[in-house]
Amino acid sequence: MDLSLLWIPATLAAAAAQTARNALQRDLTQRIGTIGATQVRFLYGLPFAILFLAILVAATGEALPRPGEGFWPFVVAGAVAQIGATALMLAAMRERAFSVVVAYMKTEPVQTAVFAIAVLGDPLTAASMVAIAVATAGVIVVSHKPGSLTGGGLRPVLMGIGAGALFGLSATAFRGAILAFEDGSFPMRATAALVVALAVQTAILLVYLTLFDRRALTASFREWRASAGAGFLGALASQFWFIGFALTSAANVRTLALVEVVMAQVVSRRLFAQSVSGKEILGMALIVAGVGGLLWSAA
Repeated sequence: MDLSLLWIPATLAAAAAQTARNALQRDLTQRIGTIGATQVRFLYGLPFAILFLAILVAATGEALPRPGEGFWPFVVAGAVAQIGATALMLAAMRERAFSVVVAYMKTEPVQTAVFAIAVLGDPLTAASMVAIAVATAGVIVVSHKPGSLTGGGLRPVLMGIGAGALFGLSATAFRGAILAFEDGSFPMRATAALVVALAVQTAILLVYLTLFDRRALTASFREWRASAGAGFLGALASQFWFIGFALTSAANVRTLALVEVVMAQVVSRRLFAQSVSGKEILGMALIVAGVGGLLWSAA
């Protein structure tokens, strides 16, 4: 059986789990602050990632994969880049509206494609590149509000684009780490890389919070039930992201994930009975067209 297209359901599952995690994190932010809610995905996600790995080892009897040359630089670079991306995203959102920051950040698939080619030499066809550009343009159209992308100065613009670049770099680096294992099946390599990445991120953030924001750390312990739920969903989403990265270019994975924007728009309109503007319809049509083109080129 051809398993190469399993990155498609894996990516869709990752997007769904991430949406649920974001909902829990939004609630946690009100109670323990932005930094405290952010670190939950790493600190509370790590035990679940270890559990996923233990279950996989027990079910398959497969040995843990051996890190090859380049594994540690890739996994550390991915871990640090993801933390930096989150920090830039939150900083930009303090200065600009959420939807505006999203518009800048969602240039990520295009930037990821550049990193994938430059760093890993991942092959991307001309059709794939066009599809990525079309889907990214669709997100910007959906998120854009008249005058919002030019008002407020250059600082939040650079932070939003920088966040997208770092998220793209982290996705590329994590794929590089997965490919750098010397052996192992793709689920084993993906899960092992996830455990190592979360361990690195947890260590960095524990040191940072202990030194600079102990209150946020203790607050997350106090809200351990909600934090554990967000951590589980975060680890589940990351598990599927990493499986996608193990099977195809990070640019393909991050572009397909843009369907989350369409889902969110549809759900919000259904729940709140709000009308959909022509601009939003155009943007969603571009996203669907771009994603459809990507899947066609990958088939």
